[in-house]
Amino acid sequence: MWSFFSRDPSKDFNFEIGELVPSLEDKSVWNLHKGKKKGSNEEVSVFVFDLKSNPESQLDVVKAAVKRLKTLRHPSILTYIDSLESEKVLYLATEHVDPLKEHLEKLSLDAPQRDLYIAWGIFQITRALSFLNNDGNLRHNNVNIWSVYVNSSGEWKLGGVEYVSSTQDSTLQFKLISSLDVYSPPEKNDPSKQRNMTKCSSDMWGLGCLIWEVFNGPLNVQSSLRNPDKIPKQLGSLYFELLNTNPVARPNPADVITRCRKLGGYFKNDLVDTLLFLEEIQIKDKTEKNRFFSNLTPHLDNFPDNVCKHKILPQLITAFEYGDAGSAVLAPMFKLGRLLDEAEYQKKIVPCVVKLFVSNDRATRSRLLQQLEHFIGHLQSSTVNDQIFPQVAHGFMDTNPTIREQTVKSVIHLAPKLNYNNLNVEVLRHFSRLQAKDDQGGIRTNTTVCLGKIAPHLHPQIRQKVLISAFIRAMRDPFPPARNAGVLALAATQQYYLLSEVASRILPALCYLTMDPEKIVRDSVFRTIKGFLGKLEKVSEDPSLRESMEADVNTATPSLSNAAATWAGWAVTAVTAKFYRSQSDTVRSLNPMGNKMLSKPGSLEQPSSSSISTTTSSVTSMTSLEHEDASRGNDSVSDYDYNNWDDNDNWGDIETGGQMVSSSGSGCAGSSDPTSPPSGSGPTNKAADGWENEEWGSLDEEPEQEVEATSPLETWSSSDKAPILPDNKSWSPNAIDHRHSQPSHNWEDHEFEPLEENPGANNSKLEEARKKREEKRLMRQKELEARRATRQTTGPMKLGAKKI
Repeated sequence: MWSFFSRDPSKDFNFEIGELVPSLEDKSVWNLHKGKKKGSNEEVSVFVFDLKSNPESQLDVVKAAVKRLKTLRHPSILTYIDSLESEKVLYLATEHVDPLKEHLEKLSLDAPQRDLYIAWGIFQITRALSFLNNDGNLRHNNVNIWSVYVNSSGEWKLGGVEYVSSTQDSTLQFKLISSLDVYSPPEKNDPSKQRNMTKCSSDMWGLGCLIWEVFNGPLNVQSSLRNPDKIPKQLGSLYFELLNTNPVARPNPADVITRCRKLGGYFKNDLVDTLLFLEEIQIKDKTEKNRFFSNLTPHLDNFPDNVCKHKILPQLITAFEYGDAGSAVLAPMFKLGRLLDEAEYQKKIVPCVVKLFVSNDRATRSRLLQQLEHFIGHLQSSTVNDQIFPQVAHGFMDTNPTIREQTVKSVIHLAPKLNYNNLNVEVLRHFSRLQAKDDQGGIRTNTTVCLGKIAPHLHPQIRQKVLISAFIRAMRDPFPPARNAGVLALAATQQYYLLSEVASRILPALCYLTMDPEKIVRDSVFRTIKGFLGKLEKVSEDPSLRESMEADVNTATPSLSNAAATWAGWAVTAVTAKFYRSQSDTVRSLNPMGNKMLSKPGSLEQPSSSSISTTTSSVTSMTSLEHEDASRGNDSVSDYDYNNWDDNDNWGDIETGGQMVSSSGSGCAGSSDPTSPPSGSGPTNKAADGWENEEWGSLDEEPEQEVEATSPLETWSSSDKAPILPDNKSWSPNAIDHRHSQPSHNWEDHEFEPLEENPGANNSKLEEARKKREEKRLMRQKELEARRATRQTTGPMKLGAKKI
């Protein structure tokens, strides 16, 4: 009947009261509880004063404390949110905090981070006392480890305002909790010394006690303050001044801040400097902001994660959205984004990223492209294709070479998330134009490098149509690093080529570069040729290996097992080994001498039936062929470090004339045509040496039938002319012979046709053609073996001799 009048008063409180925090049970008149705002997940702390467990005489003190905290607004003082008073209970809701004692016990930071963080915390409490003593003319009278709290941002907040008094009061209040008497200054029990009290003397004594407790733990006996062993030397002299028995000798908190903020002072470190700058960022000019943000990124690794995530990152986002911080803020903002979980990242960072890509400011666009790898993993494919890629694509046609170069590089990170049209049509259209027409050698080189790296993500039919023609075009480039990049790209993407294309298109194009004037290009060419020839020789000896060699040609998506075969892990010292798959025990038993033959690299993998479509191309140890190169003193590796193709220094540098590699010798100037014969060698006289009369049998009969079209999209295989390098003697990155930069396989003239609508029919045709090729090859092989046996019975034939 009377239940209405005895209902729980907490129902009128807008916050749910959770579990008790036990740390303050005998150190405060309050009980601290965890809390949450009703109807939301916002966490708060709820201080509860229950008259049932506390004497009624303390109620006035508690009410005054609530009123005092409500009126005190300072960044280093506990933030008041709400309160509720009833006849028996008083509730006080504040920001979510933990007692300092608990926080320090759970603090898991290494020594440098911990030192910076504690310095920041003591600075904040000193600043709060300076505000109370000097600006508010108030004494706190309760500074110790139990009156300090830490919020989620790692900020130390001064609470425990139950004993605040005016600086005009010449007497010190007695504590309601007897255990707090250990923090009372010496003048409390000496009326003569109380007359010498200053407005800050009692609080400075408390600050000295707090410093001791931070490094030693809670103070139980006042005599322990005489042992300062664990206190940093930078605070040594200040500590003794704070605990001076003469109240007048204790410093003012404002003076403490001034002294410790000087060079070499305890408060002078990167963390304090950074956080103070962010608090005052609104009054800083643009030059100061740019300098600050440019220097911030390297320091972030030394800052605690909670401070970075909850204090620095929100300030950076605010500074960018509402201030004039500019693009310099992007690098630290994206670096700190890794501390967020996926939901927070989508909420806080992704909207900024989408907004930034619309910006026309080149500096902003440049920094975004440079930082792309740090946030691309958090972007949804739909966001990338619909909102980001259309903005990025403008960079392919930018008049600034740096933007074009960075746009090309960015495709490596974007490719896994791009849809068919954006990747296989739009990107390749831009790549075709850049590779053929861009006036910067470095950009042409980087386009080839990037195409090789995104090859696993291209559609198989588009990949077969584009790669060989694009890389052969690069091998005709007058810029030596671009030619080298084309050769290396062919080697790195070898698993995507049909063996018929290797024989009819790739090897003829490579052979024309064996006379290249640049040694580094020649070295790459010879190694690549040896690898491809070894691959063909293996299949010639064992035709059953062809299917495994070509398993990746029609693979739609890159498999994890192929990760080792991508360009990122490719090294020139293992280039020949990379062309071949690891040899199984079955293959080794069929060809036990394979590893000992000089012309046959030593590993070849026979895939199992369950993994035909995802056969790997693994990078193995140096083969016997490479050992031979090393024994001959091959020094091509010393000219350029190929072992780190993912490093930034391996991209063409447009700022230095696009020079991707530092070639030995005189460089490009004065180089001769690599396609011309060596000096002193004229046309070969076949009639004189008898080669034209040699009867080679079926080897010269209908050679064109050996190469058959294996795909309805293979429309460029009909133009297999070997590349012709320019005749001009001066090869400058900015002086391109455009007659030769438009190859016969021009992917700009032949736009990419849509795929066949009936891939099943195409597959059946491919299978039928493949079977026919295998049958012809087996017959051809038997024919060759019979002829070889016949030649061995008639004895060796001298070069140039006519057969009778």
